[in-house]
Amino acid sequence: MRKLLKQTEFYLALVIILLGLIITAYNPRFLTAENIFDLLKSFSVMGIMGVGVLFVLILGGTPDVSFTAIAQVAEYAVVLMTLKWGGNILLAFLVACTIGAVMGRFNGYLVHLFRVPTIIITIATSNIFFGLLYVLSRGQVIFVIHPMFRRFAEIRIGNLVSQHGVHFGLSLMPIIWLLVLVVGWFILKHTRIGRDIYAIGGNELAAERVGIPVYRTRLSVFTFVGVLAGIAAVVHAAIVQSAIPNSLVGQELNVIAAVFLGGASVFGGSGTIIGTFLGIMLLAIVNNGLTLLGISSYWYSIFVGAVIVISITVSALQRIRQEKTRVKVQVDTEGVTSLV
Repeated sequence: MRKLLKQTEFYLALVIILLGLIITAYNPRFLTAENIFDLLKSFSVMGIMGVGVLFVLILGGTPDVSFTAIAQVAEYAVVLMTLKWGGNILLAFLVACTIGAVMGRFNGYLVHLFRVPTIIITIATSNIFFGLLYVLSRGQVIFVIHPMFRRFAEIRIGNLVSQHGVHFGLSLMPIIWLLVLVVGWFILKHTRIGRDIYAIGGNELAAERVGIPVYRTRLSVFTFVGVLAGIAAVVHAAIVQSAIPNSLVGQELNVIAAVFLGGASVFGGSGTIIGTFLGIMLLAIVNNGLTLLGISSYWYSIFVGAVIVISITVSALQRIRQEKTRVKVQVDTEGVTSLV
């Protein structure tokens, strides 16, 4: 029990339960299966991209902010491709993931080459990716996309009927999100590259000295982020049934806030898949709750900003405490050595 009380995930789960009960008390519609399924579907894109953000934060501390630009480019390209040449949903995922992987790997190469914080490089590449998309597309919105995206979005698991006689079920989008979570958890917990990611995030110099392939690991992480952005691109196109060049602009801050909320540190080396999932769910519940209670959506932006500030403050305080402990141990050790 004492170990549980030290976990960020435990307190996040408590907050989610408490907030859910409060919202339900004012609007019982919140706790209906129809609303929960819709909430999960709406935040699937953010959830998928959140796993990639977690990997980058564990690896190096500062976030990648270009993943929405990568997803936007992949989405627009796939929508255009399927309109012109046709195809199927599996091919759409393959093409989007390939585009994302190339762009993500490019980010990883630049970060390793210049040895600067990830956020600096990805601000630059984000502008490049968005700029090229606008130049090539001329900002044109595609309102009519290939029918396969609609068919994919309409696939449901289960066939329930609401009190208003509306048929609904669990969309495939949350299932895809769940699969991404499982893959991310497996990589971090049960593979060598997962252990390498934590080691590099904890101390990159020490990781290099013990033989961990830092360059290869960094490229793998950023490639993985690009692949997830590609998956999110297809899911987003299926949900919104259009391709708008700037529809994901600004979403990166929400995703980063959720991952920070889940316990990831701005100094790297820490963070969990469960924490990221709970962070996304808390933001989803806040957003959904504000809508159901008829409260201005601007409070959601305030909440996201507050989460980032609080998360950075907590990480900084933890880092200061760790450094003080390390110095104290070093001083004590030196004192014992001099006595001997």
